Amino acid sequence: MGVEERIRGHLKFLYGDEEGKQVWPLLQKRLADFGQRNPELQEEIRGPRERLTEQDAILITYGDQFQIDNCPPLQSLNDFLERHLFGAISGVHILPFFPYSSDDGFAVIDYRRVNPELGSWKDITRLSENFRLMFDAVINHISRESEWFQGFLQDKAPYRDY
Repeated sequence: MGVEERIRGHLKFLYGDEEGKQVWPLLQKRLADFGQRNPELQEEIRGPRERLTEQDAILITYGDQFQIDNCPPLQSLNDFLERHLFGAISGVHILPFFPYSSDDGFAVIDYRRVNPELGSWKDITRLSENFRLMFDAVINHISRESEWFQGFLQDKAPYRDY
């Protein structure tokens, strides 16, 4: 079963047969528009050997759970993992590490930045050298301080459609 068929099946399950059929063209258009605006996201599709299996062990943590004096938390996390868990875990699921205004990191201000109190994208890249990484997209949460939310309040494109 192809991706389109699976999506149609989910829509039918969620909305019923008739509404699912009506929703699909709208969703298909949004997906196509998104793909055209972000072609780089379609460049790399992982093969079966790169997918998670029952043999993977993933540590789930906030970015600041491991701290060494005078060292950014994400660097401390990497140092701890390399020293104590290398070979024991295959990946790290880092809970939201973006700048945020509340809700333990889930009220995201900017999804494109790393919270400077935790470190930088360089630290995230360094973690990726030895561990598979997983992140929360938290697309169902956003800070009222974010550019997206402020744009929505001001009825600016493209935010008005989010």
